[in-house]
Amino acid sequence: MSLLKCISPIDGSGFAERATLEAGAARALVDRARAAQADWAARPLSERAELVMAGVAAVGAMNDEIVPELAHMMGRPVRYGGEFGGFNERASHMAAIAEEALADIAVGEDATFKRYIKRVPHGVVFVVAPWNYPYMTAINTVAPALIAGNTVVLKHATQTLLVGERMARAFHSAGVPEDVFMNIFLDHDTTSALIAGGAFDFVNFTGSVGGGRAMERAAAGTFTGLGLELGGKDPGYVMEDADLDAAVATLIDGAMFNSGQCCCGIERIYVHESLFDAFVEKSVELVKTYKLGNPLDPDTTLGPMANPRFADEVRAQVSEAVAAGAIAHIPTFAEDDGGAYLTPQILTGVTHDMRIMRDESFGPVVGIMPVKDDEEAIALMNDSEFGLTASLWTANIDRAMAVGDRIETGTVFLNRADYLDPGLCWTGCKNTGRGGGLSVIGYHNLTRPTSYHLKKVTK
Repeated sequence: MSLLKCISPIDGSGFAERATLEAGAARALVDRARAAQADWAARPLSERAELVMAGVAAVGAMNDEIVPELAHMMGRPVRYGGEFGGFNERASHMAAIAEEALADIAVGEDATFKRYIKRVPHGVVFVVAPWNYPYMTAINTVAPALIAGNTVVLKHATQTLLVGERMARAFHSAGVPEDVFMNIFLDHDTTSALIAGGAFDFVNFTGSVGGGRAMERAAAGTFTGLGLELGGKDPGYVMEDADLDAAVATLIDGAMFNSGQCCCGIERIYVHESLFDAFVEKSVELVKTYKLGNPLDPDTTLGPMANPRFADEVRAQVSEAVAAGAIAHIPTFAEDDGGAYLTPQILTGVTHDMRIMRDESFGPVVGIMPVKDDEEAIALMNDSEFGLTASLWTANIDRAMAVGDRIETGTVFLNRADYLDPGLCWTGCKNTGRGGGLSVIGYHNLTRPTSYHLKKVTK
């Protein structure tokens, strides 16, 4: 047994700690989830969906407690009100489409044969959720997995240690059985051992590329299904006919919101050379208005990064870029303490030889480059080991679709960024991972097909 400790980025103090389970106790807990699965799946789909949505509502009832708790754990300013809007939107959509998404696929029936494909739950789904949007990322899988008839074991990141407990408590209070949805505290070795031992039927992991590789290594040879959402280096491309003010407001917010700690945050921007100077000038003006500070202060617009080591990585990338000739446009904020409180930064004069344009930064920094045409922008956008989203800015939707068809990415946005539409599949390519959540496809990934070939007569 070891202790998981959440250290608050507000002041470096210990905020919460929980003991991990030993391997035997953890396996016993998972076995309970497996034993409960058949009865849960036997309940009517509508009943499962209603119970899940009651659990979601119970989380919403806790929001006044959740918002400052999140600020303490990972630093997001309280002024933004937490995650319940997206949490509820995603769960509600998945509940609304469940009957259609999980319906049998009719292949044909006549006097002699009936043929159809049925969607069957995997069994026990293991959700390993990240700290940056701990409620919304978890619900992406928790809600549809439960609605589809799986039982769910949730493990949250240490930085947001209390989120899984809150979710489980809320769902249990709404009537979801304790063995159907459970929160668990594990260290890395026990997690890997459970996966390697075939404890789970499907694993959904959101986190780093290194973490995803560890999951794949643990699952090797078990044939356990994996859904992986890993790193990103999402680009924005501003074409010459773009709405400049809207592009600046949306892309810079996409780069800086949540201190840049967003899975689909904007990390590099390519601007047509005719708009480049104006785009940079307006972006710099906007970022200089941010207020860095204690996230519990309602006037704060930019909180600390979740951990000083995350800020150290951003500082290192910025310093290397400046040493190689990049220009940093934002003077150091007075509140920048050299630790978790980090000055947001805009860089120009950057190239793809610099880590700032290649490696995931996951912080409040963005590099901006001029481009002469679509061909150059497409080549630069695809010059990345990641592929989660790309944000295109133009008044010409046909042009955007043609450019989007050539980008190696999971989602193509036009005139918006940094948003998960639950009607669309949330997915990535290259080192961003594999699989997909939300939408009808999310249900397909959380179930397996069973084919029925039924011969009615034998004579």
